[in-house]
Amino acid sequence: MNPPSVVVFDLGKVLVDYDYGIASRRILPRTRLADAEMRHLLCTSLLLRQYETGLITTAQFHEGVCDVSGYDGGLEEFGLAFADIFSEIGPMIALHAALRAAKIPTWIFSNTNPLAERHIRARFPFFSNFDGYVLSCEEGAMKPDPNVYEVIERRTGRRGGAILYLDDRPENVAAGLARGWCAVLHETPEKTRALVASLGLPTEAMT
Repeated sequence: MNPPSVVVFDLGKVLVDYDYGIASRRILPRTRLADAEMRHLLCTSLLLRQYETGLITTAQFHEGVCDVSGYDGGLEEFGLAFADIFSEIGPMIALHAALRAAKIPTWIFSNTNPLAERHIRARFPFFSNFDGYVLSCEEGAMKPDPNVYEVIERRTGRRGGAILYLDDRPENVAAGLARGWCAVLHETPEKTRALVASLGLPTEAMT
């Protein structure tokens, strides 16, 4: 059996960690909301889903947050407070580097929004070193919607077990498995790197 020929990475909790609580704590003092209400607004609300599927612009998202919460900061200030919540997951960045060094195509497949994407691209150099990106805010649909999985297949030119897919959410992994992908639930960098090695792919860059 041949190893997968393309590796597709989820972004949040796989390559970068994040904490919406950081954003909430920055924004909360200038609103009328309680902490739990602010976290919901920034993490799981319909407004965020609309933003992450491209139904509203960054300006409209900011305006919506202001309307709901009473936040009085401008768009630039809000954007920094909202998006500067990420940190690299070192062992997974190293795994990606090893795959790239071996000339194995890699892709990002993420439910995300323009503010987060712009911030990560500007702050973390690794993010620019992928062959392609399928982002919910650009495709108008979020994982586990089958339509965005079809986009990955179409753009990579691979299907089934040729695609190794790493994601931390069981429902997203299940959608990949349903298409015959080699989809793996990412729990820890150590487990994921061991599994990638077991498939015959490199996990360490050659020196």
